[in-house]
Amino acid sequence: MSGIEAAGQKKLVLVSGRAHPELATDVARELGIEVLDTDARTFANGEIYARFNESVRGCDAFVIQSHTQPINEWLMEQLIMVDALKRASAKRITVVAPFYPYSRQDKKGRGREPISARLIADLFQAAGAHRIMSVDLHAAQIQGFFDGPVDHLFAMPVLLDHFKKNLDREDLTVVSPDMGRVRVADVWSDKLDAPLAIIHKRRDPLVPNQVSVHEIVGDVKDRWCLLVDDMIDTGGTIAKAAEALKLNGARGVTIAATHPIFSGKATEILSADFIDQVVVTDTLPVPEDRRFDKLTVLSIAPLIAQAIREVFEDGSVTSMFDGAA
Repeated sequence: MSGIEAAGQKKLVLVSGRAHPELATDVARELGIEVLDTDARTFANGEIYARFNESVRGCDAFVIQSHTQPINEWLMEQLIMVDALKRASAKRITVVAPFYPYSRQDKKGRGREPISARLIADLFQAAGAHRIMSVDLHAAQIQGFFDGPVDHLFAMPVLLDHFKKNLDREDLTVVSPDMGRVRVADVWSDKLDAPLAIIHKRRDPLVPNQVSVHEIVGDVKDRWCLLVDDMIDTGGTIAKAAEALKLNGARGVTIAATHPIFSGKATEILSADFIDQVVVTDTLPVPEDRRFDKLTVLSIAPLIAQAIREVFEDGSVTSMFDGAA
């Protein structure tokens, strides 16, 4: 069955781009449906084509795409799929972007810079999206960039459930890797009944993905530190934070992050001796050649499927998180 039908012939349809088909299949399985059969291809000159092999007229369509490399190609594919749904008379179109593209460009840090996260929202809206669903936005204000409902999901329940079962320690300390993540880390601290420490990092604004100085606020000596962040890109920033914790006497370091971007030499960097565990979700695909012994990948599909069901049935997405973040 390719869609769920509710009273009054209301129909849910799940459409997937080609970036991370495994996630779409897992979400569909949770919903008890199949991903809509789609003819998606890339022509020799790089142009993308998409056509749905079933009628979508009057349906509630959810277009899921993971924005991994090459990010601009997958973004364009999702936009084209949204446009195709609009022109095929879908009643409501929800963009499901587990990792929101260009989310780090959410404000102007210096003059003559773009606010690319806002541009992405404008592009989705121009294509015909009525709603956006994403997991752990890099900056909460991105919700205001889209002139329509934005369902901001949190991976915290998925990660917390794992750590309550596998990291139940008396010496646990939750660590925020920077000042921007303190609020989220504070919630983790409450949920795990563990003290909080904060790493104050100073960046050179002209050198991306690099931190120059670390100052630790809080006691981490002889503690097992749980570093919580929203994404891991090259791994350099979070690895330096882990190294600073070990140099300050931490017994062990576990890293928890929602989005495993894993660019460049990330897997090599994260395999360093001063990192004991890395736990992420599969909002982005992690191919076998990017996996390593210390890595655990948790499924985000049940969370996304539950949110899709709540939206489809006009329920409450907020109630899923009980004010967790």
